[in-house]
Amino acid sequence: MTKHKQKETDNAALALLRSTGADVLEVALVAKTAMEAARGKVKRAMKCIVAGAEALRLQEKTVTFEKAVETALEVRRDRRTRTVYDFRYFTRRFMLRCKGLAKRRVRSITPQECSEYIETAFDTPRQRQKARLILSGVFGTAVKRGWCDTNPVARVEAPRVVEQPVPILTPQQIEQITTTAETYQGGSCAAAVGMMLYAGIRPHEVARLTWAQVDLQEQAIYILPQHSKTGGARRVTIHRPLMQILSRHQKPDTETICPANWLSHWQKLRHASGWGGGRKWPQDALRHTFASYHLSHFRSFAELQVEIGHRDSALLRTRYVDQRPVVNAGAFWECRGQLTA
Repeated sequence: MTKHKQKETDNAALALLRSTGADVLEVALVAKTAMEAARGKVKRAMKCIVAGAEALRLQEKTVTFEKAVETALEVRRDRRTRTVYDFRYFTRRFMLRCKGLAKRRVRSITPQECSEYIETAFDTPRQRQKARLILSGVFGTAVKRGWCDTNPVARVEAPRVVEQPVPILTPQQIEQITTTAETYQGGSCAAAVGMMLYAGIRPHEVARLTWAQVDLQEQAIYILPQHSKTGGARRVTIHRPLMQILSRHQKPDTETICPANWLSHWQKLRHASGWGGGRKWPQDALRHTFASYHLSHFRSFAELQVEIGHRDSALLRTRYVDQRPVVNAGAFWECRGQLTA
């Protein structure tokens, strides 16, 4: 190329750089950087610029984790009360314990960071397992909104939970809790305690029941889909000891099974029956006691699975049915007062 031609080319390039309206030296630096990234190849440099522009556009089309949580909660506003409560509790704990997470852009959060957030915010394998599901739900909503392309939690290994048998109540403890329920607050909690112990109904499910869902003639309690933990309806059998309790405490159909502030009363009732101070109440102790005595007496995993509302018997076999402490299972299903006789 002649000097004259080179000068014309340089002048044209300078005019082109000036036409951008930006500082000529800065624009030249951008061009130099693009060429270096493309290893000196012009076409490749153009591709780098286009790809970078697209990546920047996507990065800007996103929201903070805090906003993603807010939207995910709005999407779930019609879910069961317990589901919404858990979602709010776990996401709030993520943001409280993981510094800076609330303001992070969801598109920039990596699977490795998700794994670290789960370990930082929660302590036990079971908590981390649930936290992973809820965090995945937040990102699932973000993907649907176009705020990120993929769900990073999908690449996070699920925490391994080794199921341990949950201890059941001894005959003396069963007698103590049922006797206390009959006297505490005039017996206002007796029906609820009876349903948990002799029908395996969860505390939060009992809290949603009314007497309209109790049919003493058919000897059945009907758990509605919106009231159950798993979202499935089920029919629970009223056996003889529960029939005695419900008959004594039956109320009009419009009234709830539990008194107001049920969970507070349930805690106080346990304390009154000896589970206070340093004695820790085993989680779901009445439900697990029901399951163990049911299987020991009726000898049917299939029947117990239906009664307790599980989709399959796997959890029953690994965690629910420790039959070693079961004493006189037949008497448990006859009537109160015979188990310890």
